[in-house]
Amino acid sequence: MSPRLRPLRPREDMPDFVRQALEERGLMPLYEARPPYQRNDYLLWINKAQRDETKQKRLAQMLDELESGGVYMRMNWKG
Repeated sequence: MSPRLRPLRPREDMPDFVRQALEERGLMPLYEARPPYQRNDYLLWINKAQRDETKQKRLAQMLDELESGGVYMRMNWKG
């Protein structure tokens, strides 16, 4: 892979609780439709939280943004 094509950040693994939430709400197709950088940023943001309460709050925001569309990290986004 060319150095220019490598991601700026390492790829984040999706925790089971995130996968389960996406599947339960039927949002996996909307998640997978997002650009790779957004998917990775969401996972990094959730994974780096230290408290479970914070992880759940961030997960809820991601799910709501996927469901409503047109929003990415509380910013307008046209995908």
